[in-house]
Amino acid sequence: MQSYQEFLDLSVGFPQDGFEIIDDELYFQDLNLMEMIETYGTPLRFTYLPMITKKIQQAKLLFQQAIIKNNYRGTYKYCYCTKSSHFRHIVEEALKNEIHLETSSAFDMPMIEALEKKGVVNKDITVICNGFKTFQYKTYIIDMLHDGYKNIIPVLDNKEEFNLYDDEIEMDTPCNLGIRIAAEEQPDSQFYTSRLGVRMEDVIDFYHNKIEDNPNFQVKLLHFFINSGISDTPYYWNELEKYVTLYCKFKKVNPHLDTLDIGGGMPFKDSLVFDFDYEYMINEIVSRIKEICAEHDTMEPDIITEFGKYTVAEASGILYKVLGRKQQNDRERWLMLDGSFITNLPDVWALNQKYVLLPVNNWDSEYERVNLGGITCDGQDYYNQEAHMNSVFMPKTRKVQYLGFFNTGAYQEVLSGYGGIHHCLLPSPKHVIIRRNRDETFNFEVFGEEQNSKQVLKILGYTT
Repeated sequence: MQSYQEFLDLSVGFPQDGFEIIDDELYFQDLNLMEMIETYGTPLRFTYLPMITKKIQQAKLLFQQAIIKNNYRGTYKYCYCTKSSHFRHIVEEALKNEIHLETSSAFDMPMIEALEKKGVVNKDITVICNGFKTFQYKTYIIDMLHDGYKNIIPVLDNKEEFNLYDDEIEMDTPCNLGIRIAAEEQPDSQFYTSRLGVRMEDVIDFYHNKIEDNPNFQVKLLHFFINSGISDTPYYWNELEKYVTLYCKFKKVNPHLDTLDIGGGMPFKDSLVFDFDYEYMINEIVSRIKEICAEHDTMEPDIITEFGKYTVAEASGILYKVLGRKQQNDRERWLMLDGSFITNLPDVWALNQKYVLLPVNNWDSEYERVNLGGITCDGQDYYNQEAHMNSVFMPKTRKVQYLGFFNTGAYQEVLSGYGGIHHCLLPSPKHVIIRRNRDETFNFEVFGEEQNSKQVLKILGYTT
């Protein structure tokens, strides 16, 4: 019978970019995963920061190439969507690449002020403020504008949001605003229109009635987000055309408008058969925006993106140990892990999200079909399908087995409630941050130790 390594190579082609097998063990971005496990134990969450820079530089290069290829007259600006991962090490790594930020809630704003005080950013940084805004969020925006953050752009999510800005913002130069379009949802959605944004047919009338003659404000940016993400589908291209057309109509009555924020949604590698042509897709977006603007005799807009998952997903992974093997009937074999999908990778449970799954060791062993079980007592705490097949295969062995889920860096730590309490009181796993030194050696930092019982009991009120 074939070894697991031969089976995987025949199934999907392996090794792949970022992964290789050396002496029967898996390496990720040249990292010896078994060595990490022996040093730090499992379950182990890790973040390899250089991957964030790699992804940002890839997108910036491809947009620049598309702009040149299409003789596009606008510029491109990369914003990082902070809600994908707010952690300081993530945001600071992203900001090394001359990018800007997109926020979604009140506490993003003091986070930016903390970065400015540390010297990581200056007050010229562009901050796209999205979301349905609480009074506190709007107040932070107003205070920071008055404090000299001149490139903060509140994106109006509804018409009423403007009222507080109108009452409170007093600046020497007009405050730049954005307006979010309430995009139409996918055909299979339970709703026709997004709950976020201003209705498409109301955007221009709202501008005429409330903002056009107000000397303190100018609408600089039009924003939309297509919930399907960026995809080569008729739905995506139809929605893009619709919103670029609105931009062109709006531009004719509002000369200050010069920026189109096309949101996020760039996919990340979530399986070993992932095959997304970033170069084609980015070029096609730039090309189509230019074509639509030409049809309406409108200058092409500057383009902003708000990439979150794309930026951070492929930088992280989580490693588990198989604690036990259970044969529950003649067909179903379970590998029980020392962690939980519900508490460590909540999108597996909530959204049926798939990730790149690979064994860390025993690649020379035969393979078998298995189900992976988390350690909570919840019936939904399992993983038994890959993105490309309705099965999971692992090495068939009685030896100690380790495995890893990769490209898990977006949302999972925050949705898990980092440092809080979790289902069945499972502890947050140890978290290691990995950087590259100038000589290309690795630098490891323990960001967070595994949670202990004293911390959990304090949160629950049992101790003080």
